[in-house]
Amino acid sequence: MEKRFLSVPELADLLGISRSTIYHRCARGAENPFPIPSKRIGRLVRFDRRDVEEFMGE
Repeated sequence: MEKRFLSVPELADLLGISRSTIYHRCARGAENPFPIPSKRIGRLVRFDRRDVEEFMGE
């Protein structure tokens, strides 16, 4: 069973981009926001696997 929510490092590995790119583009008020919506749990940032798959066209 796959996890439903991905952490920033897991998403970075999956997409082949750096963690810092994701963190910078997910920051509140980012000039160029990240295209995949993030969920915040306190200070943690998570991404729903369904949103990631939709973004990737799977």
